[in-house]
Amino acid sequence: MNLALLDVLFSILHLLIIGFNLFGWIFKATRRIHFWFTMLTLFCWTILGIWFGLGYCPITDWQWQVKEKMGEQNLPSSFIKYFADKVTRANINAELIDILTLGLFLIAIGISVKLNFFNKKSSQT
Repeated sequence: MNLALLDVLFSILHLLIIGFNLFGWIFKATRRIHFWFTMLTLFCWTILGIWFGLGYCPITDWQWQVKEKMGEQNLPSSFIKYFADKVTRANINAELIDILTLGLFLIAIGISVKLNFFNKKSSQT
């Protein structure tokens, strides 16, 4: 497969995952899968992070392999940092990106837990 096409597909996949992790709790039909998907993301970031570094994402790992084959160098550890820099044409502080990413992700998990486990009556109506 063409490396440029693979890179684009990985970017689309990243954006879909990020969007779903942040907003998948909104729709009743996706609330349960959202919870499990955020748990899978958390597992990658923490448990796999023991071996590969905290915040590890296998999709980023694969995409960075593609980008390196395409000649890109000095890639950040985070796709979100990479994408934010591309969109804004700035060099946004990596620590700020990490804090915002984690904070928004934890808020989404909190909402998901509340809706899936503590709002049973309202979610079944």
